[in-house]
Amino acid sequence: MALHEQSVGASDNWFTPKYIFDGLGCRFDTDVASPGYEFTPWIPADRFIIERSLEISWGDCGFIWQNAPFGARMGLVPWLEKFCQHHNGLCLVPDRTSCPWWQRFVPQTELVLFVAPKIKFVNQDGRPNKSPAQGTCLLAMGPRAVEALHRAEGKLGVLMTPCRGKVLA
Repeated sequence: MALHEQSVGASDNWFTPKYIFDGLGCRFDTDVASPGYEFTPWIPADRFIIERSLEISWGDCGFIWQNAPFGARMGLVPWLEKFCQHHNGLCLVPDRTSCPWWQRFVPQTELVLFVAPKIKFVNQDGRPNKSPAQGTCLLAMGPRAVEALHRAEGKLGVLMTPCRGKVLA
């Protein structure tokens, strides 16, 4: 589940649409930030963590899907910390390249897919909304995630590999 600010509508809950998962062409062991299968039956996951995901161990979660809340300032930080520690999955984030959290966490990932065009998130009724003001990226960690982003290249956006070294002037 994700709170996507600047999405227009009656609800603050906006979910990743099915075409994103179709483009990735994979199945997840766990959706770690889920509203529940009954709300998002198109998410190809075997398990859905609905509550207290940040408080429990992800040790047995396997290959994860993460679309955590976008809304709160620095609200993504605990989700990204846990995602990077788990190191096995795909994570959807806004493409805010100048944010401190972006600078801290994205270089730890293996591959980034800048989604284009902007995702039209869907509400709890499955209806698409207008695109949010910001774009989004998919961050990959682990071999299954990297393979999924390679499959999605050209269908969902443009791939880039994070630079882990010093930036040269």
